[in-house]
Amino acid sequence: MLSKRVLIASPSRGLASAAYTSTVARGWKVAGSRAPRALFHSSRLLQATTVKVPQMAESLTEGTLKTWLKQPGDSVAADEEIATIETDKIDVPVNAPSAGKLIEHLANEEDTVTVGQDLFVLEEGAEGEAPSSEPKESEPAKEEPAKEPESAEPPAERKPDEPKPKPSPEAEQKSAPPSKQERAAAPDKKSKPATESKPPAPAAGSRGETRVKMSRMRLRIAERLKESQNAAASLTTFNEIDMSSLMEMRSKYKDAVLKEHDVKLGFMSAFAKASALALKEIPAANASIEGDEIVYRDYVDLSVAVATPKGLVTPVLRNAESMNFVDIEREIAALGKKARDGKLTLEDMSGGTFTISNGGVFGSLYGTPIINLPQAAVLGMHAIKDKPVVVNGQIVIRPIMVIALTYDHRLLDGREAVTFLVRVRDYIEDPRRMLLA
Repeated sequence: MLSKRVLIASPSRGLASAAYTSTVARGWKVAGSRAPRALFHSSRLLQATTVKVPQMAESLTEGTLKTWLKQPGDSVAADEEIATIETDKIDVPVNAPSAGKLIEHLANEEDTVTVGQDLFVLEEGAEGEAPSSEPKESEPAKEEPAKEPESAEPPAERKPDEPKPKPSPEAEQKSAPPSKQERAAAPDKKSKPATESKPPAPAAGSRGETRVKMSRMRLRIAERLKESQNAAASLTTFNEIDMSSLMEMRSKYKDAVLKEHDVKLGFMSAFAKASALALKEIPAANASIEGDEIVYRDYVDLSVAVATPKGLVTPVLRNAESMNFVDIEREIAALGKKARDGKLTLEDMSGGTFTISNGGVFGSLYGTPIINLPQAAVLGMHAIKDKPVVVNGQIVIRPIMVIALTYDHRLLDGREAVTFLVRVRDYIEDPRRMLLA
């Protein structure tokens, strides 16, 4: 009805009169001369807006509508997230252009949506206010229908003292409350069956199968990993690092760093800094192939592999060569949080000249990481384990980490790859060397 009243709003006196007559004819109470004005000055004259799928990026034209965060009838604030669209690279949030009330979904979850497609209808300015039972002064009040008597029998014909006829034995049996056994046997219509809320546990020896559609991100990860295997001449070299010095330095300064900078001092900052310094000496490990040319860079944009529920993502730490330990830890923590919350943007993930992957946090002892094309190499960190080693002719127990460098043999020779890994080892085993580089 609101939309009809908006359409007849006009400075023309004849149209206003027609609207007034129509309102009276439909049974509305009219409060004096205020009723015609209320049609044109009511605060509840709202406008519905159809919101479309936003532009995501130049390379992205479609995605999968993964989640509706708001349902029809919910109130939304300006710029509040309404839905999430999953692409092969990132999750794209869809926000409300203004405050109002969500009226209708125009697509279902798991539907493929394209840029510019109608997505939902928003009633702007509604702000989710609950309808009031009392009519406002500026609105015409609606007459309440007369209440019907509780009994169809006229009041004059009622005989309150007249005894009620006794029900027959069959009726008593029907009206009697069910016994405990009957209630237990009868299914509860209101409650859902247990199988709907919780699937039954598979029986021993079950050969059941479950099929789950791959997400766009997982499909893209699989595509890129296979592309890397097919395109790069991958080779992996290993080395061992004595972590004693770095662990001692971290233990000594981590509390002071946390107190002064509100940052947890970990091992990743040391490996990032050591890699950035080693890349200066071995620039081919920081290069890439474009056509028949090799592109060398004098900056280090470090891709840091982060595990998320949807898969491995590699947000980029830009200009890592110019950062100190605290700066690196702060940026890595911020990128990791955005990755776990699904808030990474294309700008956070684009580019990258070298990758570090830390499988040690999951307990990995050895591994051969896959190159993140078009990069030339990736450094793999693993778990720290106490091992017997020989130091100055003596067998001692030291915390040892195995590191691996997978590199593209089209760009790096074995000598360069091994030299890079040895430089990283030397910097980590004596962190003070990084101050002299």
